[in-house]
Amino acid sequence: CWEVRKHNSSEWCRFVRSNPDCRLEGGFLDYLEGVFCVFPPRLLPLAVTLYVLWLLYLFIILSVTAEKFFCPNLSAISTNLKLSHNVAVFSLMSPLHGVTFLAFGNGAPDVFSAVVAFSNPRTAGLAIGAIFGAGVFVTTVVAGGIALVKPFTAASRPFLRDVIFYMVAVFLTFVVLYFGRITLGEALGYLGLYVFYVFTVVLCTWIHRRQRGEGLPPPGHWEPEMPTDAEEQESSGTNSGDYGEEYRPLLPSRETSLRILRAALSPLDYLKWRRKPWYWRLFKVLKVPVELVLLLTVPVVDPDKDDLNWKRPLNCLHVLTSPLLCILTLKSGAYGLYQIQGVFPVWGLVTLVGSILAIIIFITTSNEEPPKYHCVFAFLGFLASAMWINAAATELVNILRTLGVVFQLSNTVLGLTLLAWGNSIGDTFSDLTMARQGYPRMAFSACFGGIIFNILVGVGLGCLLQMTSSQLVVKLEPDSLLVWILAGALGLSLVFSFVSVTAQCFQLGKAYGVCLILYYLAFLCVALLTEFRVIRLSA
Repeated sequence: CWEVRKHNSSEWCRFVRSNPDCRLEGGFLDYLEGVFCVFPPRLLPLAVTLYVLWLLYLFIILSVTAEKFFCPNLSAISTNLKLSHNVAVFSLMSPLHGVTFLAFGNGAPDVFSAVVAFSNPRTAGLAIGAIFGAGVFVTTVVAGGIALVKPFTAASRPFLRDVIFYMVAVFLTFVVLYFGRITLGEALGYLGLYVFYVFTVVLCTWIHRRQRGEGLPPPGHWEPEMPTDAEEQESSGTNSGDYGEEYRPLLPSRETSLRILRAALSPLDYLKWRRKPWYWRLFKVLKVPVELVLLLTVPVVDPDKDDLNWKRPLNCLHVLTSPLLCILTLKSGAYGLYQIQGVFPVWGLVTLVGSILAIIIFITTSNEEPPKYHCVFAFLGFLASAMWINAAATELVNILRTLGVVFQLSNTVLGLTLLAWGNSIGDTFSDLTMARQGYPRMAFSACFGGIIFNILVGVGLGCLLQMTSSQLVVKLEPDSLLVWILAGALGLSLVFSFVSVTAQCFQLGKAYGVCLILYYLAFLCVALLTEFRVIRLSA
């Protein structure tokens, strides 16, 4: 499809429509046809500008969905499954919660993007570029930024464990790329290695605490005790109807269902709005449409609230909208539009069943107390938010492929730049904020622990889902020298951190941070020079 720009502009549309390589897999919009057929050639810069703005907005959709809907429901599910709040096994299950449910919540955009990209051999380079590119970015720029913000002493055993596991994962991926294919056994090996990593984390935590002879260790001298959720939690956009104690009425009053629905659907907290600066308000205005649509379609269960965030009229509406969302986003609506015996559409059946269930739930429940089966809404919210993330990731991959065709850039360079930066920007701000607030060790551990999940589950699950009973091999042929530079740069950065951190006795200062950031800038220059064929292998 790259050949389209080599033709006369009058032939672009015909070339795109007739070339099978220009067909985008999945998605609701055909971006290639839009840029080459809908817009005239002289307005190509305008089309590209609109696509870039839509690309940035998709990153906002991914971020909001993961942060305010996917992660809270995942946390509620883990609570209902007794994975973290059972006091008898808290010391063992807390690390298990961190490396499974929390890692899945934080890495959801990366993993979904990888799964979508692996679904098409033409976009597999995006997945490789994004996974490796995010790895290089997080282990250099983010880790170096933490050391620059607040020099600290790294936790030795968790650091060594995470770096060693990550180096093994990178080596396995390097081998897979060398042979140009991944088999069923190798895909399962990726997932098995992550299960072994989880087991190692839990076992090391148990041994460490047994040696210290205590259950939950008190905070060390290097960092203050973490505040509880109740101390630091501000009212969020999804709970704008809930106010602090000083704003609660002295006498309890029964709110009407209409008032509850109106408050639950308000994504703005007006008290918070007045306190925030202009740039926060501007960003909030951009997020409001996304949050409103998500509030209408995704239920959120909050175990930390007395009422578990039970909003009777809105939750009854979710019984209708969430299943409808799932079937209309699955395979870009192909299943939802399917006609049962050529007469009745699937979406109509789901609407009918959902409406009946919503009416039954509304009649049999009250506004004040959640029903006993309220935990089911956490699973429903998890599924609905996952479908939103998958749909946004599909559009994201298709736009990046379109931009690659327009600018004649490889999928690998788009993955290691735009996709990697977009998926990592949230982790970057959260980790640097955590370090600035006095928790650099925690932020530094998150740099290495989270990306292990992304590479092992992203590659393993992404390739496993593409295998069929007749085709148990997925081809992963590197499309250029850039892939090897990317893999080598990631491996070299891990070796550098492993050697330098150990040599410094885990005392990390500003010199270490500056070296990591300079390393990333040098890598980026080499990658771009390779993409534009300034650096190339001699024939």
